[in-house]
Amino acid sequence: MKQNESSLTSKVAAFGRAYHSKYDTPKIFDDYLAQDLISEQEFSDISMNMVQGIPFFNIDIANKHQDNPDAILKWITHVQLSPTPLARAAYCEAILLHELTLGLKQYVILGAGLDTFGYRHPVLKDQLDIFEVDYPATQEFKKQRLSDAGLEIPDNLHFVPMDFTRKFSYTNLIGQGFDLQAKTFFSLLGVSYYLTKEENTSLITELFAGLPAGSSIVFDYADERLFEEKGLSGRVEKMVQMAAASGEPMKSCFAYHELEQLLEQAGMLIYEHLSPAEINDRFFSNRSDALTAFETIHYIHAIKK
Repeated sequence: MKQNESSLTSKVAAFGRAYHSKYDTPKIFDDYLAQDLISEQEFSDISMNMVQGIPFFNIDIANKHQDNPDAILKWITHVQLSPTPLARAAYCEAILLHELTLGLKQYVILGAGLDTFGYRHPVLKDQLDIFEVDYPATQEFKKQRLSDAGLEIPDNLHFVPMDFTRKFSYTNLIGQGFDLQAKTFFSLLGVSYYLTKEENTSLITELFAGLPAGSSIVFDYADERLFEEKGLSGRVEKMVQMAAASGEPMKSCFAYHELEQLLEQAGMLIYEHLSPAEINDRFFSNRSDALTAFETIHYIHAIKK
C-alpha cells in the first residue's frame, strides 16, 4: 500500500463494512460504527464510482441493470468487494474473543485502517491492550474521523505509526506500553498476498521471535491457484488485475505445505485452517443474496509453540 493512498484504501474497506451493516441480512460481520468514519459524501462517491465501473466487472450485469444503480452497487459489493473482508473479520474477531478467555493480554492490528474493534468493545478496556499499527497518514486521518464522529479514543487503544511491510520493529510498540512478556494476538488481514514469500516469512518470524508461547496470529492468504483461477464472474482475475493497475501487485500465493513450512520455521503451529469451501460453509450458508466465499482465499490461525 502506498502512503498517499492509504486513506482511500481504508475508506473503501469501511464502505464495504458500512454497506453490509446497513443493507444486508443476516449479518456476517456487523461493523455498525463503520458508517460513522466515512462521510455521507464519501459513501455516495464510492457508490457512484463502483456503479460506473460495472462494465469492467461484468458487462452482462451492466446491461441488465443499466437503469438500476442500486442493483449494480449491490452486485459489486456482494460479488467482488465484501465477501473476503467481512468473513475474515468475523473469523478473526471470534478467535480473538475466545483467546481472551485463555489469558490474552494484547491485540496488535497490523494495517488497522479504520478498524473499530476497540470502540465496539468498551467493556474490554481493563482487560485488553489494543495496538493499531499503520501508516502515520492513515492514523492521523482516522483520528480526525473519530473526532468528527464524537468517538473518544479508549485508554486501552494505542496508535503505533509504522510501515510494517518494509521493516517491523518493536521499538514503537514498546514505547506505547507493549509488553514482550505478555500473551499477544496479531491480525494480519488483506496483507500477505502483497508481500513476497520471503517478506511474509521475515515478518512472521520477527513478530514472534521474542513473544511467549501461546501467542498467535490470524491471517488470510491466497493459494497456488491465485494467478490461474478466474472465479465467480471472473472476480479473482479482476482482483489481481485491479491490484496490478493500482501499482500494488499481488506478489505471493502458497500451497498449504509451503505455509506449514514457513510457520514451522518461525516456531509456529497451525491451529486451524479454513479453505474457501469451509469459509463458505461457516459464514455464507443459508443466504438468499450473492455473498459467497472468495475462491483461492484461505484463513489461518497459527500459535507459537
